[in-house]
Amino acid sequence: MDCYVLGFQEIDQTQVAVVGGKGAHLGALSRIEGIRVPAGFCVTTDAFQRIMDEAPLLDDRIERLSRLKPDDREAIRALSEEVRRILEGIAIPDEVAAAITRSLSQLGAQAAYAVRSSATAEDLPTASFAGQQDTYLNVVGPAAILQHVSRCWASLFTERAVTYRLRNGFDHRKVRMAVVVQQMVIPQAAGILFTADPVTSNRKVASVEASFGLGEALVSGLVNADVYKVRDGEVVSRAIATKQLAIHASPAGGTQEQAIEPERQGQPALTDAQVVRLAQLGRRIEAHFGCPQDIEWCLVDGDFQFVQSRPITTLFPIPAAGDPENHVYVSVGHQQMMTDAMKPLGISLFQLTAGRPMYEAGGRLFVDVTRGLASPAIRPGLVEGLGKSDPLIRDALQAILERGDFIRSLPDEGPGGAPAGGAPAPIETDPAIVAELIRHSQNSIAALKRDIRTKSGSALLDFILADIQELKRLLFDPRSLQVIMAAIEATWWLNEQLQSWLGEKNAADTLTQSVPHNVTSEMGLALLDVADVIRPHPEVVAFLQHIDDEGFLDALATLPGGREARDAIQAYLDKYGMRCVGEIDITKPRWSERPSTLVPLILGNIKNFEPGAGKRRFEQGRQEAWKKEQELLERLRALPDGERKAEETKRMIDRVRTFIGYREYPKYGMVSRYFVYKQALMEEAERLVQARVLREKEDIFFLTFQEIHDVVRTNQVDDSLVRQRKDAFRSYQALTPPRVLTSDGEVIAGAYRRDDVPAGALVGLPVSAGTVEGRARVILDMAEANLEAGDILVTAYTDPSWTPLFVAIKGLVTEVGGLMTHGAVIAREYGLPAVVGVEHATQRIRDGQRIRVHGTDGYIELLS
Repeated sequence: MDCYVLGFQEIDQTQVAVVGGKGAHLGALSRIEGIRVPAGFCVTTDAFQRIMDEAPLLDDRIERLSRLKPDDREAIRALSEEVRRILEGIAIPDEVAAAITRSLSQLGAQAAYAVRSSATAEDLPTASFAGQQDTYLNVVGPAAILQHVSRCWASLFTERAVTYRLRNGFDHRKVRMAVVVQQMVIPQAAGILFTADPVTSNRKVASVEASFGLGEALVSGLVNADVYKVRDGEVVSRAIATKQLAIHASPAGGTQEQAIEPERQGQPALTDAQVVRLAQLGRRIEAHFGCPQDIEWCLVDGDFQFVQSRPITTLFPIPAAGDPENHVYVSVGHQQMMTDAMKPLGISLFQLTAGRPMYEAGGRLFVDVTRGLASPAIRPGLVEGLGKSDPLIRDALQAILERGDFIRSLPDEGPGGAPAGGAPAPIETDPAIVAELIRHSQNSIAALKRDIRTKSGSALLDFILADIQELKRLLFDPRSLQVIMAAIEATWWLNEQLQSWLGEKNAADTLTQSVPHNVTSEMGLALLDVADVIRPHPEVVAFLQHIDDEGFLDALATLPGGREARDAIQAYLDKYGMRCVGEIDITKPRWSERPSTLVPLILGNIKNFEPGAGKRRFEQGRQEAWKKEQELLERLRALPDGERKAEETKRMIDRVRTFIGYREYPKYGMVSRYFVYKQALMEEAERLVQARVLREKEDIFFLTFQEIHDVVRTNQVDDSLVRQRKDAFRSYQALTPPRVLTSDGEVIAGAYRRDDVPAGALVGLPVSAGTVEGRARVILDMAEANLEAGDILVTAYTDPSWTPLFVAIKGLVTEVGGLMTHGAVIAREYGLPAVVGVEHATQRIRDGQRIRVHGTDGYIELLS
């Protein structure tokens, strides 16, 4: 075996380090029975390394490249060009050149070849690097092939490839380049086969793209392809394109474009029988690699040959059901206002806390709603309930039900088939109930903080496991659920009745401003009070504008007014420091761990508000709600049977105002407990680092709760598992989680069926009434929030941690959300017009654009 050249038959999938991603896949592809691959070989990474060793000049330049920022385009362009020039100028060592020409003579020295780069960090399960390096077609003769091998080596340092690696954290020095040399075939047609539908992600539908001539025309976007979809061995849809151009091999080497004669332009490139045969071969390739593939194929003399296969990296993974039945999964993140990928510890802890089984896929959690959809008794309530929180989920579920073939209706069971728990018992409108529930939760957390101090090792993990039962008891306390349901039902009642009696839309929105006991809205106002303490001390304000680490609280004490400032911030953290963005994932950094997160918000409040704004804001909301109540009751009394209607409405208003504030409390209790667990677990992780069991404390984030228990017990950890989980997490961060997903992998998006909005408007769910016009601030990271008073916040989702921003804005638009999710509840309390569930709002609305938010009717107009 030659260390510089390997034939395809000598290569398998495990040899990425030697022949790169493309080469390893080609080797594996050529070993599959019944799959034809044009003959060829790989020039290994050892040959590339020989070249790199011949040029000591390169080390310094590659070192400099590594230090550049991905946005520094000029510097990247100049330096990468220099590296390429040096590489292409190095003579290929004799023994490397001899190995290549020897292989060529065995295959046919004067045949035409494709010469393609194959880097060690491409076509991986977690990063495709597609199109990062170069391909040269129809290269003829040994001298030309050697020259193009040099070009492929140099293409590791194109501006595009360098930028991609800088953005994705890949080390330039660790990526090596192999080169694939493969006999050219002269195809009648060529194209791409996806073994899963790239549009819907359905794993049972294959998608074929085909055009005349070489596939390069299609890959480079020169021509529109014919597109066929195949399911269960038959073509289920076809779109035949007008194909005006084809790329063909030139007799002298290289390729040329040719016009297709007019009468052939509209002809299909493949027959249906050929498409079905191609899809079957694709399934064989997919089975070999074990995941959906993106395959390049050629039709040569009536038979298919394959020149590449790689994993499709953009598909959302499917939850593991463990059976072959059809399943429908609904995203938990869209209910919890947290659609980011979660780390394994965060997922496992939330699964332990949840009231029902939750399935993990792509770093997100899903619930299986198949049984509920199959039951005629449960189905309407399930679809309606999910639809009230997110109309797009309702529409997606309706679409699945309307197909009629994906979910079979079950015969209804007896009384046991009713939804778990049934309707909560009625409850008196008594403020003491809420006060009692809050007191009970606070006492329980105080006991937890006291008792956990003495625990460590296995005893600590057993203790946390037992305490999670106490957390679940509080979360699912029937009294607590009764209070929340009573508030929600009274809200629905008010909206429905007042619309029907008075034509008043979303009346409850104004009526729920500034209610008592809302721990989340109080948190936003309390940060205004912190700003009041700091505002009179200019030196403290100046100091806070330039902090660069988390030790700033201690440093404050030396400044005039600094001690009061520190105490005010510390008191705020004592009450709310367990919160953060994405707080249902225990691994996310809390405000108490990163207090600097709050500093821009405090400085914004100092700039945008007058002293006493917090109390004024709350009182103003209370007055508006009271005035609205008086006005509605007066209008009701003027109606037929008005006294009764007014009396019922007054009873419901009191009920909502008494109970709706508590809606935010159970999550506050849960997150408070999570932070206590986290602090104890981090101390345990520190012990494991000291004992040389873990490399770093944060490694526990990539283990499940049960796995940490085992590590603590055995003092052993599987390092490769932690590394694998870190890689997987990085790849999950790039995926967009679907609202609804089936066991076929199909993503069902749902749509708003609305014809009552102006053309060009963006449609969403109205959750807080009113209309407001202003400057859109598109903010994806709370730390970047530089808001002016009167801005409209546009973001992906808002969980409770975003509340301190709500005091500074006058309207809200989010991509995710429902009527009762946190952003909606707080927007109503603060009197901010809000529309949520607006698909791709952060891409469709530009930062700084003037927009009008119609919070009563649920749409946004783009004005500039």
